[in-house]
Amino acid sequence: MQMYQIEYEKPTVTLLQESGLGVAEIAARTCYDSFENSENACVRDAMNTLDREAVNRIEDSDLLTNLAWVHHHHSIIEHATLSFLIQGTSRGVLQEHARHRLQAISVRSTRYTMSSVINAFVASLEAEDGFAFFFEKVLAMRLFVITDEAYLRIEIRAIYEKLNFQYQRDEAFLQNAVSKSSLSFIEAHKGDAEALYHALENGKKKRNVGDAFKHIVSDNWKVDMVVTFNIRSLKNYFDLRDSGAAWFQIQWLAQAMKEATPKKYLKLIDKKYKES
Repeated sequence: MQMYQIEYEKPTVTLLQESGLGVAEIAARTCYDSFENSENACVRDAMNTLDREAVNRIEDSDLLTNLAWVHHHHSIIEHATLSFLIQGTSRGVLQEHARHRLQAISVRSTRYTMSSVINAFVASLEAEDGFAFFFEKVLAMRLFVITDEAYLRIEIRAIYEKLNFQYQRDEAFLQNAVSKSSLSFIEAHKGDAEALYHALENGKKKRNVGDAFKHIVSDNWKVDMVVTFNIRSLKNYFDLRDSGAAWFQIQWLAQAMKEATPKKYLKLIDKKYKES
């Protein structure tokens, strides 16, 4: 996908779990003591014989539809939740996404997962053309939402220069970059960048390598995360982020999340699906 003459890769979203609508309907009918009015037999009998499996299989609820669209009583649908696996959005998006406070969010930590980039730089110190070696390795990692190779040469060059700047200044650079048990590989593979890189990749990873090197990360760096929303909060997210006023990257994320959301939930929160 091209935006402003730059090629991007869109994120992918997978639905991990859904709570179903049954709990939300039981919650609503508890408020009004109206179980006998449900079109779902498992809800009518819920206060006497609770069939959890049947409750969780409910695909539709007239009461929830009425509360959502006639009375705009959305607190009830907070009992319905969805969890998504999000892959390949950007750290720039993460800053905006995290403003939606009513969610559970777990994000891939660059602090603990950037060893391969640092290993590529350490190995590049043994290469005849350090940047060429580093560029090839980092490009293959597909770390960025931007896919334009000409742009990525600039992005990766900046990372290389930042690391080289730090290397020239910090006498403890290698100790900060490589786990203690892997330091011997540097001497063992002197002059052989490829062998050193593979040895470091197969050796023990330094646990918190990002403490020293997280400064190299830009907003274009890919982020994976798992998020859980109740559908009232999800409605707010879609209203704000699947909108022409939103930044295009977070629009892509909201659209992918909406595509992964079953229609039975969208019917309660999105007018486009109300009659479907």
